[in-house]
Amino acid sequence: MHHEEFEPPEELKDIIKCFWYTRRDFGEQRSDFEILPDGYAEIFFHFGSDCSIAYNGILQPLSSPFLMGLLSQPVVLNTKGRFEVIGIRCFPWTVFNLLGLPSDKNRSRIAKHPIALLQARLNKRVMEGQIPEAVAELSAYFLQAGPQTDTDSLLVKAGFAIREAKGSMPVNQVAAAAHATVRTLERKFRLSAGYTVKDVSGLTRFEEARNKLLIDPYCSITGLAHELGYADQSHLSREFKRYSGITPAAFARAVKNDISGNHFVAFIQD
Repeated sequence: MHHEEFEPPEELKDIIKCFWYTRRDFGEQRSDFEILPDGYAEIFFHFGSDCSIAYNGILQPLSSPFLMGLLSQPVVLNTKGRFEVIGIRCFPWTVFNLLGLPSDKNRSRIAKHPIALLQARLNKRVMEGQIPEAVAELSAYFLQAGPQTDTDSLLVKAGFAIREAKGSMPVNQVAAAAHATVRTLERKFRLSAGYTVKDVSGLTRFEEARNKLLIDPYCSITGLAHELGYADQSHLSREFKRYSGITPAAFARAVKNDISGNHFVAFIQD
């Protein structure tokens, strides 16, 4: 597996966390791979082999590009052979405005969008190994998007507070950091992200716990709960299982097993 991340231009840093590229060879047999929830929404362009998503036990093909909003549980994708992805990791309160789409929660839909016109050009870049040039084309597209890249400063302040507190800040304190009332903040969050401040905070805190266990699967679960502001270890375990389907202890065991097998690769956000 090969993975790279690219910082966005300064003008887009309130909207896009990073651009990234991953290349992996799954072999001749179709294989599943799992995407765990985190505090971001992602736009995916994929190249090489086809990609499908498991829905009610049935594989359904995914077009390129596609948008994956905030997840509340793991998603299983399926592919084979050489599989390459260029992704745009966005803040959930900015991605729908960026694309000019409604922020309907838990709704799947197919929509025509100008961004799809980039697929052929990006595919040519990827096939020629010109990944930085492909990312530069994506950056240029969003920089030229004009007014739709404008971001509500209230949402930027609230989002920054959530990320800085690693998801442990109460909603009233997030509102205070954004210089807004709780009611105004919640209304704008629902309109922009399709989720509440509490939803986004919960996913952000889960992401922090997951990343800590990926880096150090031998760490104390009790200590981790205290560090991230959970009431106790049981609270962490319930929330972790809610988003991942397994407890933090089981997740840590799986990480240890992967490390011992010498085939474990993890990519963590700073």
